[in-house]
Amino acid sequence: MRFYADLHIHSKYSRATAKNLDLENLYLWAQYKGIQVVGTGDFVHPVWMKELEEKLEPAEEGLFKLKDKYAKPIDAQVPKACYGSVRFMLTVEISNIYKRLDKVRKVHNLIWSPSFAAAKKVQAKLGGIGNIKSDGRPILGLDSRDLLEITLEADKKNIFVPAHIWTPWFSALGSMGGFDRMEDCFADLTDHIFAVETGLSSDPLMNWRLKQLDPFILVSNSDAHSPSKLGREANIFDTDLSYPAIYRALSDSRDNGLLGTVEFFPEEGKYHYDGHRLCHVRWHPQQTIENNGLCSVCGKPVTVGVMARVAELADRKEGEKSKRHRPYWNTVPLPEVIGEAKGVGPASKAVQEAYMNMLAKIGSEFYILLDAPIDKIRRNAGEMIAEGISRMRKGKVKIAAGYDGEYGTVEIFKEGERDKIEKQLALF
Repeated sequence: MRFYADLHIHSKYSRATAKNLDLENLYLWAQYKGIQVVGTGDFVHPVWMKELEEKLEPAEEGLFKLKDKYAKPIDAQVPKACYGSVRFMLTVEISNIYKRLDKVRKVHNLIWSPSFAAAKKVQAKLGGIGNIKSDGRPILGLDSRDLLEITLEADKKNIFVPAHIWTPWFSALGSMGGFDRMEDCFADLTDHIFAVETGLSSDPLMNWRLKQLDPFILVSNSDAHSPSKLGREANIFDTDLSYPAIYRALSDSRDNGLLGTVEFFPEEGKYHYDGHRLCHVRWHPQQTIENNGLCSVCGKPVTVGVMARVAELADRKEGEKSKRHRPYWNTVPLPEVIGEAKGVGPASKAVQEAYMNMLAKIGSEFYILLDAPIDKIRRNAGEMIAEGISRMRKGKVKIAAGYDGEYGTVEIFKEGERDKIEKQLALF
């Protein structure tokens, strides 16, 4: 069975997340997006864990579904063209802040569990180490290596994934709080990790440049802080719909169950280039070198982004592939494509109306972005949107790269190009 999975998200109990980030809205937006397996996020948070137990029931092995009494009212809001089954996997992100090798480290890690029993063992252990009640993504003074040990001891089928491994401030290989080698982070337990997450600011092509990452399969997820951000990145599986099948697809190098990933264009991520957001300084890594790493406005060191950090650690030419490589597809979220076509912001009323109309007439967002025939999109959404999606699929987009926490901005149509195309259409 071919399906999309987004396994790094948060709940309304994490800081800086939407108040409507609950199971019902995740269930709704997963269908809008075309996602079949969604992470629950935040399972160590006691209140969220209680809600998970109350609203979910077992489905296929290791996966859960929303109980009918919660799902049926939501189903009425889903266009028939998008309707599909949704399963949940128990997941959580942990923020580890600790001192290792004479330096303060800040690393985010993901844990995926096959059962409530396994998740509760992790929850109980971490509850004895630090505060797990104040934030769905708890901040713990715990070494990443020791968190991995706790994860494995709780259940040998738990999956441990270093999160967005290049993010400058909070990741295993980040420029500010990370390490130069995965082995330095996870020590003697490194062999128990079989997947790493690329993050929004890098794509597989960039990660293939490091031979040290060859043993790991690359996964991509949205890290959604609101339901509408689901599927910014995702994984494409072709396996049985079950936790054991997903586990095998990631852990067994002979298993081809992970078909590939859906990716941001990495320039759109918040940390692709170097720079200082407050100073409005956005630099290609070469500019950083030319300025000795110091901001031209305030004189302080700039935040070194993902592009520069990958180049620093790379030991393989760009274009060469790792042993466990998978294909990937770069996309721009559909509201941004619609907004570009209409010349308005992606959150505008016009974009939201067009978005829902396309879901109703064509199908889910992933189907529209990746698979729907352009003629079908043209008939149901118009020439400009169809042209925008066609250009996105061909990679014909211009992006002012993200830096120091600021997302990159996408340009699909050049200045004045919309008017020119619309005049041509009017004449036709």
